[in-house]
Amino acid sequence: MAKPTAYPFFEMDVSKMMAEFKMPGVDVDAIMASQRKNIEAVTAANQLAIEGMQAVVRRQAEILRQTMEETGAMLTEMMGAGSPEEKVTKQAELVKSAFEKALSNMKELAEMVAKSNSEAANVISKRVSDSLEELKTVMAKPGK
Repeated sequence: MAKPTAYPFFEMDVSKMMAEFKMPGVDVDAIMASQRKNIEAVTAANQLAIEGMQAVVRRQAEILRQTMEETGAMLTEMMGAGSPEEKVTKQAELVKSAFEKALSNMKELAEMVAKSNSEAANVISKRVSDSLEELKTVMAKPGK
């Protein structure tokens, strides 16, 4: 015996239920196929969003690793021999370089997020457009 779900509506055969209403001029199979495509599009968009966020997290981890390595190298370099003036000059150069690198990393991550969001939105946008065309076609057909 099948385990009941929290959403019993999903266990029903919606196409059979709609067919029982016998609405003239309505192609229930076409409507159901369209809805199935809508669900597939939302699933695909969600998958793209998840993959995009995973790529961002991986890149953040890589940036953190690189930053830690570079920080260690900077500290070693700053502690090296040299006059106090040379150390201050070197420190200013390193701070400037680190700041520029941080800005570059933030821009890269923002672009990754924007690209991921755009790809997911494009899937949904295309599906909405296709769905409207399908609706026009279904409505234009003479009654079954």
